[in-house]
Amino acid sequence: MVNPFKFFQEVRAEVSKVVWPTRREVMLTSAMVFMLSIVTAIFFFFVDFLIRQGLQGVLSVFG
Repeated sequence: MVNPFKFFQEVRAEVSKVVWPTRREVMLTSAMVFMLSIVTAIFFFFVDFLIRQGLQGVLSVFG
């Protein structure tokens, strides 16, 4: 059986080893994620647009 006191001591020891990011690092990575999300959204907008135009062209020929 595991001793809860020992478990929490080990958890605390492991958490103290974590290297936490600075405020600047968090802001920079957050900005990068936001910008890449915008780029991805624009990319998929154009892919969707091209697929839609292609399907409408095919359906207008056969429809």
